[in-house]
Amino acid sequence: MTTDALLEERIAEWREYFRRRPAVRPADVEEMEDHLRSQVEALSAAGLDADEAFLVAVKRMGNLDSVSSEFANEYSERLWKQLVVTPGAGAASSSSRRESIAAIMLAISAAVAIRVPELFGKSIAGSDSDMWFYMRNLALFVFPFLAGFFAFKRGLGRMGWAVLAAPFVVGALVVNLLPFKPEGQTTQLAVLHLPIALWLAIGFAYAGGQWRVHQQRMNFVRFSGEWFIYYVLMALGGGALIGLTHFIFEAIGFKIEPVIQQWLVPCGAAGAVIIGAWLVEAKQSVIENMAPVLTMLFTPLFTILLLVFVATMAVTGKGISVEREVLIGFDLLLVLVMCLLLYAISARDPQAGPGRFDRLQLLLVVSALVVDILALWAIAERISEFGFSPNKTAALGLNILLLVHLGWSVVLYARFLAKRTSFATLERWQTTYLPAYGVWAWIVVALFPVIFNYQ
Repeated sequence: MTTDALLEERIAEWREYFRRRPAVRPADVEEMEDHLRSQVEALSAAGLDADEAFLVAVKRMGNLDSVSSEFANEYSERLWKQLVVTPGAGAASSSSRRESIAAIMLAISAAVAIRVPELFGKSIAGSDSDMWFYMRNLALFVFPFLAGFFAFKRGLGRMGWAVLAAPFVVGALVVNLLPFKPEGQTTQLAVLHLPIALWLAIGFAYAGGQWRVHQQRMNFVRFSGEWFIYYVLMALGGGALIGLTHFIFEAIGFKIEPVIQQWLVPCGAAGAVIIGAWLVEAKQSVIENMAPVLTMLFTPLFTILLLVFVATMAVTGKGISVEREVLIGFDLLLVLVMCLLLYAISARDPQAGPGRFDRLQLLLVVSALVVDILALWAIAERISEFGFSPNKTAALGLNILLLVHLGWSVVLYARFLAKRTSFATLERWQTTYLPAYGVWAWIVVALFPVIFNYQ
């Protein structure tokens, strides 16, 4: 990488970090960046190399959190204004208005799409066959519209649109043309893994086609966590709305349940996926105030949970059951820990040195690694006794992926705490490894039915 390219990457990371500080507007960031570049140019002219000039210029600019606090104290009303949908004036206003209209139209389209199969005799509240049809295609009803939103927002080119469409077309053909058996193991695995595969395709659109750029991948990790927060909040609000709807119509003796079950819940859940993404993009600096708090809260709780579980196993001598529900539960737990790790890393200042929270993160990852090894041992024993099945093979593959991910994260965290490697190396590993999960998800969705004869 050339010196200029390295400097631009450093400034891009600085800019992205500063943009996510509370109470700071994009115009403020641009002004600060202009000042930073002027400092770098002046220092470079004085004889410093690009790295030295950048570090000295940032030091002269002052601590970013302190600058952010000063902005917040002086312009505290901005935090409230960020909660208002109405954008500013000028070109930015026009762009925001177009994005808002696009998001609303795509949300309506997703809500309509989930009802389209009704025209072909597939009912949400119909037979078991209809139910499994909806479950296999659920991500395909919604995720294309979310991907389209980001492709529109990022100005993806024609080739980018073609690349983006490919996984959705392949997914639709696989889950609808292969002879899946209702309630079969491969059917259930396809239902669980197709959304994972397509979510990474959405990451390509989010990155504007620049998926190979580490910073873009980490931005998508941040977006995923913040989107989840918004979606849960909207789901809680929607649940309250549905409860009140049922209550007031029940009071006049009108049976509203069919409307709720067939229209309000599915259409609302589908549309909220796109609205949540739009809100994250529009109000990013507000929601991010919650991210460090959530990671600080749940990291110790998950660490305690895993440590107590491992200690209980050691004391009682009881192994992990490998029944299907238990496998799903353990994999879900480990995936949640992995997501918590990713989100905590994405919310951290990459320029800060090792601290107590990093040691806690290392303890969490070590605990998760031990649990993963125990689960792998139990799965291997079960396979050696009864042979391979779709569920056990899928769990085996996922746990091996987690073993590599968590194991190397432990090594990098230990090296970072010993000041033998940079935090950027640890951060880069997390996003570089992400596509491995997508590849495995596609293998489970497309190849498992054939390998296991549609069991």
